[in-house]
Amino acid sequence: MSGEATILVVDDTPENIDVLVGILRDEYRVKVAASGERALRIAVADPPPDLILLDVMMPEMDGYEVCTRLKADPRTRAIPVIFVTAKDEVEDETRGFTVGCVDYITKPVSPPIVRARVRSQLALYDQERALEGLVRLRTAELHETRLEVIRRLGRAAEYRDNETGLHVIRMSHYCQLIARGLGLSEDQGELLLNAAPMHDVGKIGIPDSILLKKGPLSEEEWMTMRKHPWMGAQIIGEHDNDLLREAHQIAYCHHEKWDGSGYPRRLKGEDIPLSARIVAVADVFDALTTARPYKKAWPVNEALAHMRLGIGHHFDPALMPVFEDCLQEALAIRERYSERQQSAA
Repeated sequence: MSGEATILVVDDTPENIDVLVGILRDEYRVKVAASGERALRIAVADPPPDLILLDVMMPEMDGYEVCTRLKADPRTRAIPVIFVTAKDEVEDETRGFTVGCVDYITKPVSPPIVRARVRSQLALYDQERALEGLVRLRTAELHETRLEVIRRLGRAAEYRDNETGLHVIRMSHYCQLIARGLGLSEDQGELLLNAAPMHDVGKIGIPDSILLKKGPLSEEEWMTMRKHPWMGAQIIGEHDNDLLREAHQIAYCHHEKWDGSGYPRRLKGEDIPLSARIVAVADVFDALTTARPYKKAWPVNEALAHMRLGIGHHFDPALMPVFEDCLQEALAIRERYSERQQSAA
């Protein structure tokens, strides 16, 4: 790595720049700046320097100020800075380390010392970047594993009364469309996409005699069925993790209704979490437009007409227009993850 590294030399004296460039140019790419402002511009260029040799005593903006600004900028804070200066008092060195430099080279410079210090700091910087890359990779793998467990658990619950499990995939994508239509951030939409599949995980706790019953449920059976949101919340539990917290809210609240007539807690209006209100729209649309053993799929226009009757009662009035605005995208998702496509595969 060191042979490919770029060194930025910053000094207001051309002779000093020439000396350092002469020492380093055989091993490294060297850029130069004769002022602090110029150094800051070069430091944020693409690609950034791998190390900066920085003079302290410069007009207008001294090295301490340059280093302070470099360390305050997320784009440049990791770049190692070595001060090259005639200021060799203990208090000078202390101040330099305080603002973020990693080493000191005193003037007049010794070529072997310059090369050794540069080589050492580049090696440390390479190790830090390699470690950060490994941490990012492991973090991404852990995140993906968590997502996959949640997806699989959501589909496991769905398999109990829908053998393909595609309902949770379709409705979670519908949820993401609605989130975008509402102007929520991409991160919020992605969070909803990944949490929504857990909405019916509580069905795991419902007896097959009720869940798979072909005919209408008795009042006693409905009382049992209405427990699945609470069961789902218990299965997921309460966590500080954003994804699991969102999944918990959705599982617990997706059968609540805007007018307070839903279950299990009869929440009303904006007391229902937004994520659960979005899931309610997506879930009902997919349930109506998908064939099940006990019913045929409704035509899309009939499903939407029926859902419009629930605006202000079942559904948040703000959400149905948003969903209808992105209907063509929703229908493309419906086709991509259709039960027919699954059977053909």
